[in-house]
Amino acid sequence: MLTLRRLPIDTFRENVAFLNRGCTGYHVEDFLGLGRVEVRGDGRSLLAVLNLVDDPAILGPEEIGLSQSAFRHLGLPEGSPVHLVPPTPPVSFDRVRDKVLGATLSPEDLRRIIADITDHRYSKIEIAAFLIACASFMTTEEVLGLTRAMVAAGARLDWDGVRPIVDKHCIGGIPGNRTSMIVVPIVAAHGLPIPKTSSRAITSPAGTADTMEVLANVDVPVERMQELVREARGCLVWGGHVRLSPADDILISVERPLAIDTREQLVASILSKKVAAGSSHLVVDIPVGPTAKVRSMAEAARLRKLFEHVGDQLGLSLDVAVTDGSQPVGRGIGPVLEARDVMAVLRGDPAAPADLRDRALLLAGRILEFDPAVRGGAGIAIARQILESGRALAAMERIMAMQGPPPAAATLGTLVAEIPSPAEGVVTAIDCFRIARIARLAGAPNDKGAGIDLLRKVGDPVRRGEPLYRIHARTGADFAFAQSFALEETGVSVAMP
Repeated sequence: MLTLRRLPIDTFRENVAFLNRGCTGYHVEDFLGLGRVEVRGDGRSLLAVLNLVDDPAILGPEEIGLSQSAFRHLGLPEGSPVHLVPPTPPVSFDRVRDKVLGATLSPEDLRRIIADITDHRYSKIEIAAFLIACASFMTTEEVLGLTRAMVAAGARLDWDGVRPIVDKHCIGGIPGNRTSMIVVPIVAAHGLPIPKTSSRAITSPAGTADTMEVLANVDVPVERMQELVREARGCLVWGGHVRLSPADDILISVERPLAIDTREQLVASILSKKVAAGSSHLVVDIPVGPTAKVRSMAEAARLRKLFEHVGDQLGLSLDVAVTDGSQPVGRGIGPVLEARDVMAVLRGDPAAPADLRDRALLLAGRILEFDPAVRGGAGIAIARQILESGRALAAMERIMAMQGPPPAAATLGTLVAEIPSPAEGVVTAIDCFRIARIARLAGAPNDKGAGIDLLRKVGDPVRRGEPLYRIHARTGADFAFAQSFALEETGVSVAMP
């Protein structure tokens, strides 16, 4: 037997166990070839990647150390007696190998794979193999099976027969597109319940959860989330904490460094979260543009049909809005800057970004028309009245107060560089992908104060040497990376009219 220790090492969702090379209870060599170990104690077990420690001051020969995430997942107190066994690979991984070789997975195959992933029985390498195999090809029925498996692996909210339970989701890819943080308070002020759960950013400089965390706590337990929706009619929380489709957040943690975000996985991710949250009616925003995730109307039509097919099978009433994805929305790109834009719109600031305001009103109007009492076509006018009257701001302030303060104060990065225009003329295009990458190099979203403040949008005149945007960063290395990348190619096209 070994004594369990919690080591203050953050391995970011990777379960890692540490043994002293001179371990007295086991022959370390028995586990090295496998690269992993199964830790068991008091009826609990955990598969973990095995690392060795040579310094007894870090870990003694009669101890086993677990990284923070592994210790949390095992769920035993520090000092507990545990024993080790050679790891038993999850049987479901045989079907992942088949998928790599071109097989089509059945609903039961997908259920077992997602159940094992949720139980942390897959290493990151094995999850990556699954994601890459699915990225190669997935049938429509596999997407449906994956979505159902992701719903079944976690909690599912019950709203006691209340309908409609509405929601909204954008597929992403457009920097600054934080419409959810305006839509939710508008809809909540109208009285429709909207339990908005959001993921953190995968490949973008900020997700809704990242930006909302600038203003309020987003790590809300499921019971509190339900209270929020019943009392405030809405919430803006991180989906991972309420264990709605928990496999999604595990998959996202691997998708992020691989920059994988396929249409099929996107549909399963979004719809599994919405069904698990108990939503009955959903508006999906698909921005289309030359540097967006979806780059043509034909591609948007195919994605819309996939959403509609899977949504129909899951009993969701779906409304797909195809919007302009030709450039970033608003001015701020990065959590602090995007939160600034959102609050400016809600407060009715004359300088608030008009494009962010107009898009949020469009989407809120579509959601309000799910209300049987709202006539078709009247939704946007009602949404505008709610916003302009201050009711949406009041609803947002109530939601923020009920969710509680953010875990830490977030301020704008103090390292600032203005990127000059290389020519005189008019801004003709902004590359969403490159601008997002520059903001990420600056440190967003992990550093909430990092990002880009756009000073010019498409159609704006600019002189040579005038700033196109400002980069904000907090650390010198991030600042240098972002500035160098931006000066190499700004991502903003300027031409004479």
